[in-house]
Amino acid sequence: MKNIIVAGAVAALLASTAIGAQAADKKALVFVPNGTSEFWKAAEAGVKKAQEELPNYDLQFKYPEQSAAAVQERLMDDLVSAGAAGIMVSAVDPKTETDALARVASHTLLLTTDSDAAKSGRVAYIGSSNVLAGKQVGEILKQARPDGAKCMAYVGLPGADNARERMEGIKEAIAGTKITIVDVRADDIDQSRAKRNVEDTLTANPDVDCMLGIYSYNIPQIYQALKEAGALGKITVTGFDDDPITLGGVKEGTVAGTVVQQPYEWGYQGMKAMAKILEGDKSFVPPDGLMIVPTKTITKDNVDDYAAQLKKLQGK
Repeated sequence: MKNIIVAGAVAALLASTAIGAQAADKKALVFVPNGTSEFWKAAEAGVKKAQEELPNYDLQFKYPEQSAAAVQERLMDDLVSAGAAGIMVSAVDPKTETDALARVASHTLLLTTDSDAAKSGRVAYIGSSNVLAGKQVGEILKQARPDGAKCMAYVGLPGADNARERMEGIKEAIAGTKITIVDVRADDIDQSRAKRNVEDTLTANPDVDCMLGIYSYNIPQIYQALKEAGALGKITVTGFDDDPITLGGVKEGTVAGTVVQQPYEWGYQGMKAMAKILEGDKSFVPPDGLMIVPTKTITKDNVDDYAAQLKKLQGK
C-alpha cells in the first residue's frame, strides 16, 4: 500500500509539472481513462490526432496508477490544482464518484465517456449507447446459438453504468429465447482475476456452454483460459471491443463476434468538443448532453477490413 501511495504522489507531481509547464500559453485538456488497457490505445490516437488540429491547446492522456475510484479521484484533483482547463473521464465507478466528479466540474470543464455520470455536473457524455451495444451482442448470440445456451458473463465492475446497461441490452435481446445467463462474475479490472473466473467456471459450472466478455479485456482472458483448458471452440464466446486477441478469435471462428466501440472518436471528438465549449460554443451539445458514437458488429465477414481500419487509425 505504501508503494501505491508513493507512486500516486509521484504521478501527481509529474502531472502538475507537465501541466504547469504549459500553463503560461496553452490550456491543458486531459483524457483520464478508468485504468490501463489495450482498449484505450485507440483513444490515445484520437487525442493525438486532435492535437494536430488544436495547436493552441496542450492535450494529454493520463492513466491512473491503479484502477480504483480513490486513485482516479486524486489524479483529477491534482489535474485541477495544476490548472487543467478541461477533463474528459471514464469514471471507475460513477455512482460512488458522483460527489468527486461534481467537485471537479465546479472547478473545470468536465466531460464523461464510456460510462456516464449524468448527476455530476458534466457538460456532455461522448461515447456509446451501452444498451444498444448490449442488444447487438444479444443478436450475435441468437445467431450463434439458435437452439439455446447457458451463458456466464464476465465483467470488471458490475455496478458501473456501462456494465449494467450492456447486460440490460443483452437480456432484452435474448428475452423469449432458450438462452439464459447463469451468473455475472466480477474481477474489479484485475485481468489475472478475470482469467481465474473463467477457470473457476470450467470447474464449477461444466454445463456452461457460452461465455460473454463485457469489458474489453474479458474476451482475451476467456480465450486464454479456454485455450489452456483445451476448450477453445467448444464454448460460444462473444462480447465487446476490439482487443487483438478478440479480433483474432473472430477471424479464426473461436469467437462468434464482437461489438466494438469507437474510442478513437471519443478521444478525438472529446478534445475538439472541449475546445469549442471553452471558446464559448455549446450549440452542438444536445439538451440531454448525450453525444452518442455508434457501435459496430464485427463478425468473420468484416473482421479483416475492420482490423485494417483500426491499424490505420492507430498509425501502425
